[in-house]
Amino acid sequence: MIESLMKYEFLQNAFITGLLIGLIAPILGVFIVVRKQALIADALSHITLGGIAFSLLLGKFWSSFSTLNPVYGGMVFSVTGSLLIEKLRSVYKHYEELAIPIIMSFGIGLSVIFISMADGFTTDLFGYLFGSVSAVSRVDLLIVLGISMMVIVTIFFLYKGLFLLSFDEEHGRTMGLPSKTINFIFIVTVALVIAISMRIVGILLVSSLMTLPVASSIRIAKSFKQMIFLSVLFGEIAVIGGLISAYYLDLAPGGTIVVIAAFILLLVILYKNVQYKFQSGR
Repeated sequence: MIESLMKYEFLQNAFITGLLIGLIAPILGVFIVVRKQALIADALSHITLGGIAFSLLLGKFWSSFSTLNPVYGGMVFSVTGSLLIEKLRSVYKHYEELAIPIIMSFGIGLSVIFISMADGFTTDLFGYLFGSVSAVSRVDLLIVLGISMMVIVTIFFLYKGLFLLSFDEEHGRTMGLPSKTINFIFIVTVALVIAISMRIVGILLVSSLMTLPVASSIRIAKSFKQMIFLSVLFGEIAVIGGLISAYYLDLAPGGTIVVIAAFILLLVILYKNVQYKFQSGR
């Protein structure tokens, strides 16, 4: 495996990209889970799928679009979807949770239409759905690197505001925090991360990498910062283990990454149950 990693550029691209996504996805996932918006990743992943399908459709009918990286189309649709979610949250002030299933349903509808117009699934689209080690190019890696740096800078400078707004948005507003601006930056950042994660994890599974490591860390973390650290740790373990398994077993990396993340969650739950029984003397 190490020899192949040193020899083949596509494996280097896949592993570096995977490590970066394993870092930024769980970090954002912590804030998403605390905000009780875990389904937002699913909604944006489905609207991203519509963007990917639309880009592939354009490439089929117009040769000038065939060389365009579908990632860009996915990013445009994902960001647009995130802005629509924020707008709908303000429209349905007392039913803000409606914004997510509305956009999810719209994204699924668009995806089905574009895929049917393109005469069904293609090999390229299958790779976007479930991830592909060989599909990660150097350009994809550079895009992921750039957005990863943006995520880290955003979290660093907006950490206090995000922390307060995630736990109590109303209290944050009374303290004078620019909640609309912070929420706008955060949701756009989430949208971009979802769009760039599809090469490795796949569009339909990227939400799992944002939530499963967080679900594991919540059970054992003793502070918010520790929850972030453990989420990243579990995310990286899942990504590394998933990519290695996908390489040797010739499987889609998205599936192996998610299965390992779910297995980690199972181990954490079992550990906590055993610990509780031991402490209670049962």
